[in-house]
Amino acid sequence: MLDELREEEVINKVGGRFKLSTLIQKRMVALNGGARPLVDLDTDNKMEIVIQEILLDKVYLDTELNVQIAGGPKGGPPELDFRNL
Repeated sequence: MLDELREEEVINKVGGRFKLSTLIQKRMVALNGGARPLVDLDTDNKMEIVIQEILLDKVYLDTELNVQIAGGPKGGPPELDFRNL
């Protein structure tokens, strides 16, 4: 398990364990589907990439639990539109 997941900072940043789990799962689906990482890390470990994206406020869940990119247009790019899942 990644050390960052043991810290309360990442849990509180997202709004709780359920939201953290949801955000991680949805972002992992996007990365596995070909979405580009929003952070530059020397790793292929997608979990590490997602955690860093969260810690750096690159991604978040909106009020409808959809993944949003910070500073991006409402709904995010097409590869992050999870409404049809």
